[in-house]
Amino acid sequence: MAVPKRKVSKARRDKRRSNVWKLDMPGMVKCPNCGEFNLAHRVCSACGTYKGKQIIAKEEA
Repeated sequence: MAVPKRKVSKARRDKRRSNVWKLDMPGMVKCPNCGEFNLAHRVCSACGTYKGKQIIAKEEA
């Protein structure tokens, strides 16, 4: 059975739990229709278009 030979120090333990390992922000792209930033490969939340087609009917303010 694998057993730790020595106690893991607080510094080493905290380095492992640091924010270095967290994922980066997902890729954001500009909507070609309205210019708003949104997640790639998803319907634009501002204008409701995807790949040049109107998917969700949105009212203009």
